[in-house]
Amino acid sequence: MDAYVMTARHEDLRAEVRSFAEEKIAPRIADMEASRAVEFELARLIARQGWIGVTVDTEFGGMGLGHLAKTIVIEELSRVSGAMGAMAQASQLGVAKIIHFGDDAQRRTWLPRIAAGDCLPTIAVTEPESGGHVLGMESTAYRDGDDYVLNGRKVYVGNSHVGDLHGVVARTAEGSRGLSAFLVESDRPGFSVAPHTPAMGLHGFSFGELRFDNCRVPAANLLSGEGRGLDVAYSSSILYGRPNLTAVSLGIHQAIVEETVRFLNERERYGKPLSAQPNVRQKLGAMQSGLMTARLLAYNAAHLLDSGAPCDAELMNAKYVGVESAITAGRTAMEIHAAAGLFPDRPIERFMRDALHIYSPAGTSDIQVLRLAEVALGTSRSRWSEQLSQPVTVTA
Repeated sequence: MDAYVMTARHEDLRAEVRSFAEEKIAPRIADMEASRAVEFELARLIARQGWIGVTVDTEFGGMGLGHLAKTIVIEELSRVSGAMGAMAQASQLGVAKIIHFGDDAQRRTWLPRIAAGDCLPTIAVTEPESGGHVLGMESTAYRDGDDYVLNGRKVYVGNSHVGDLHGVVARTAEGSRGLSAFLVESDRPGFSVAPHTPAMGLHGFSFGELRFDNCRVPAANLLSGEGRGLDVAYSSSILYGRPNLTAVSLGIHQAIVEETVRFLNERERYGKPLSAQPNVRQKLGAMQSGLMTARLLAYNAAHLLDSGAPCDAELMNAKYVGVESAITAGRTAMEIHAAAGLFPDRPIERFMRDALHIYSPAGTSDIQVLRLAEVALGTSRSRWSEQLSQPVTVTA
């Protein structure tokens, strides 16, 4: 398989997103940190740029540029704001379920709206009691005439408060094939969102609780027939969640390195910039090495996904290395900044808080290495990249 190639289109997209982020998002960071409220306006503004539709086929009004381009979009947003990078990546999870499991009517109804920025989709799987154990979920859905009736709660739902269309997995029968997935519009009677609770980091992003109290949805909103809910949940996490979160951590890591370089060049010790001190340069060099390795793994995994090649292991490894490298870089940067890094007048403490948020979603590092051990032992059963691959060609 050929190595990834950055085309002129990719570079133009990077410049476009970077310019937008610095002009539109950066001036809002202080307010977002102070209020810790959901940032509705920026979420809509980002959507209207068309970037949520970066993987949506041009037939439906999308950009049709694939996962490498999506990685660049999320990375550049996250370089300025991890919260807004997280917003973009969470919407991509909602896109995945329609692309891969929607019927023709569902694709033609929703994908053009998503591509135009008129609809922000989500995916809702995790529950308060079962957590990441998908088969342990207790939310239910039953058929009643031409509708399904949903009851239950979903937590840690990315874009919970700004989402317009929620992909909800609920139990319709017993067993592993007893889960089904539904498209639930946010204005459905019986649907509600719990009050926003600010978390440690990613201020401006919402990942809260959805509630379903005899919420009726048309049977036409069922994705791919009853019994495909597990497939929807796993594929969204593996094919989109892991590379998306890798991209968020990559953008945060880049920001950590850039801010540390600024700090080292501004501060003087013994008549020279702090960057001249050998022990400090060693720390900075390690941060840069981690960044370069993480970017190589992230881009390569996205390229393999775009090429239709088997890459489940590469996606796991990219998420594991990317997140761990970003967290390590954040800690190293805090050591370099010392007491100066503890105050919000410099963004290092924000970067550190935001990086820690990327650890758990789509599988913690413990889960990633457990799955990689299965790859080494030859017992891995993960084949989602082969089953749902959609090769993409991006020309200059």
